[in-house]
Amino acid sequence: MEDLDNWRDKFEVCVYAKKLLDKVSALNKIVRTIPVDIEAVKKAIYYARKYHGSQMRRSGEPYYSHPIEVACMVADYLFRTDIIVTSILHDTIEDTELTKEKIAVLFGEKISNQVMDLTRVKEYNKITSAEIVEILYKEKKHDVLLIKLFDRLHNMQTIGAKSPEKIKKIVDETMYHFLVLSKYLGLLDIEVNLIKLCSATLTIPDYFLDHYHLFSLDNYQLPFQVFQNDIDQKYILQLKELL
Repeated sequence: MEDLDNWRDKFEVCVYAKKLLDKVSALNKIVRTIPVDIEAVKKAIYYARKYHGSQMRRSGEPYYSHPIEVACMVADYLFRTDIIVTSILHDTIEDTELTKEKIAVLFGEKISNQVMDLTRVKEYNKITSAEIVEILYKEKKHDVLLIKLFDRLHNMQTIGAKSPEKIKKIVDETMYHFLVLSKYLGLLDIEVNLIKLCSATLTIPDYFLDHYHLFSLDNYQLPFQVFQNDIDQKYILQLKELL
């Protein structure tokens, strides 16, 4: 029980956690639906840091900085406790000793199932991120797909530290799978950002750009309500300037 009861005593606010907690606190003041549970977010940060431990990204940053940043991005589009917590924990089953069963005890079945949905290790095989997207698309798990999209966006933003071979593989996968995903979710701004990041990293073939057209959001039926918390866009823009 010590592991379950005393996390608050051990919780520390690192620079990455502060950014996310400040954003959640600010958004909680303006949401028109159920506010996000700050305690649950802190708890998720604690366990992400505990289990990712000394893992490092190639950039030299602690690995847990990545899922916290993904959660920060997701919060602008889907401000829900389970989604933010899942974002923070999204790599734990795949890359650490934290299990689906332990997550269920700590955070409930819904979150443990969502983290498992994002885990590339399936039974005895490790599948690609593109295959994860395909599975979630077929199952119409749009909210979890949103986490996967921002996972890829942050990986593209920090891709410079990877090897040339890995970069090419990631960019190719992004162009042929994640651009389609951003289009499917109706997120034009993310689609444009991904195209810019791909173009800045590798030369995109002319045939790809010639046959690739951005959707206009006018009269486009989204598969799910992105701003489920119904935050006015102008507040989001103001918040981005402050944080």
